[in-house]
Amino acid sequence: MTEETPGFEEKPDVPSGATPDDAEPKADTSAAAEGAAPAGDANQTAGLVAQLDQVRTALGERTADLQRLQAEYQNYRRRVERDRIAVKEIAIANLLTELLPVLDDIGRAREHGELLGGFKSVAESLETVAAKMGLQQFGKEGEPFDPTIHEALMHSYAPDVTETTCVAILQPGYRIGERTIRPARVAVAEPQPGAQTVKPAEETDAAADDKESGGPDEG
Repeated sequence: MTEETPGFEEKPDVPSGATPDDAEPKADTSAAAEGAAPAGDANQTAGLVAQLDQVRTALGERTADLQRLQAEYQNYRRRVERDRIAVKEIAIANLLTELLPVLDDIGRAREHGELLGGFKSVAESLETVAAKMGLQQFGKEGEPFDPTIHEALMHSYAPDVTETTCVAILQPGYRIGERTIRPARVAVAEPQPGAQTVKPAEETDAAADDKESGGPDEG
């Protein structure tokens, strides 16, 4: 039985060649790693947010470009459709303008009672086709003279008109929609000089006679 020497404690075995510091327990570095982990996550989150902002900005720019291209395409389609309609209307107007002398001949034949037989059928078919293409005839006797749609070829005075009036249609006018392709050629009549001043004088005399006679009987 051996006796323990007082004042000495047992120490862990130290490998040969190791310093005393190596024998001390090493501090656990996991706590430091855990402390550094939140900082890394924050940096990663900030990077993702920045990338998301960039993606949103790029998406907004591409969306604006797409909307602009779509608006330009719609405007282009409207211009093409408008030009197509205008070209069609011009072509129809040119064609019908060339047919106006034929329609005039048909009108004169009708006035003289010469629109008979097969010629009448052909003439009416031609007028129907022209009407379907939008041709409208205008110009009537008794309507006020309008220099925008009438062309005065003859001029006279008449006591029974109060304004410049179309008293005869020498050649009818034609329009397509709101576009006049030929004005109506007319004879116009104006009021007799002084006719406007005579009528008010007559009305004044009639009023004076009524006043002298005491007017209508009072009940």
